[in-house]
Amino acid sequence: MTMNSPSGARRPRVMAKARPGAMPLPIRQDVHAFTKPSVFDEWGKDAAGIRAVDRGDNVLTMFDIVGEDFWSGGGVTAKKVTAQLRAIGDRPVEVQINSPGGDMFEGIAIFNVLREHPQPITVKVMGMAASAASIIAMAGDTVEIGAASFLMIHNCWVMAIGNRHDMRETSEWLEPFDQAMVDLYAARTGQDAKIVAKWMDAETYMSGSQAIERGFADALLPADAVKVDEGAKSKDRTVNDLRAMELQLVSAGATRAEARDRINKIKGTPGAAPEATPGAGDDWSELSGLIASLKS
Repeated sequence: MTMNSPSGARRPRVMAKARPGAMPLPIRQDVHAFTKPSVFDEWGKDAAGIRAVDRGDNVLTMFDIVGEDFWSGGGVTAKKVTAQLRAIGDRPVEVQINSPGGDMFEGIAIFNVLREHPQPITVKVMGMAASAASIIAMAGDTVEIGAASFLMIHNCWVMAIGNRHDMRETSEWLEPFDQAMVDLYAARTGQDAKIVAKWMDAETYMSGSQAIERGFADALLPADAVKVDEGAKSKDRTVNDLRAMELQLVSAGATRAEARDRINKIKGTPGAAPEATPGAGDDWSELSGLIASLKS
């Protein structure tokens, strides 16, 4: 590509090396992208409670779902990440991830925010980076992953309501976003786009060594860089069960408001999310009966 100088002569434009380009964001507000309930189950089984041993003042921690979370009162959002980056300032950043994903479109927004940071970004996958969280991980200039950690990619998973014409329209509307993810993963890994698309179609989980072999990560995290917080593990699993149950009720035809109201009535605490976030030390043992009844 060339450009004109003031004198009219043409000189080459020097293109700076940059992170992958920004990803498209949706303009429709009636479609929401979620993490499948089965992914919550996997995260609860294999990655719940995993945290970093050390944390500096230039570290962003993403140990929650992507997007605002009704059940914990938390969630990882682009707004929060933007505020944290502003506080860190013009310094290298470390992003610690252990997340089952969540709202894919919020994940895209977070990826776009991170890629604009002027200093190097190191992403560390502490337990799992699934679905939307795997998109966020691709913003790292360097990606490190635990040997027992996982990275999962799949096509955009949404809930939509309507007739066959509405469904066809939604399917066509989703295609560019799936293709954008294919392009992103292919650019980061150097893999053929058709191979990446097949991995997404199959909802592929990759271990640490597989993620490195396929180019999604660059190096293994030292084993002593992570720990399991038993208190956080219990809370992670309980909140994940509630999230999964909510999506299962929505899949059965309930609205999200109806699903949350039904769960809250059974739980015996109608109203908003609990004030304490997972890992804060409060007792959620009374929810075991609720979860067992919903699963049955």
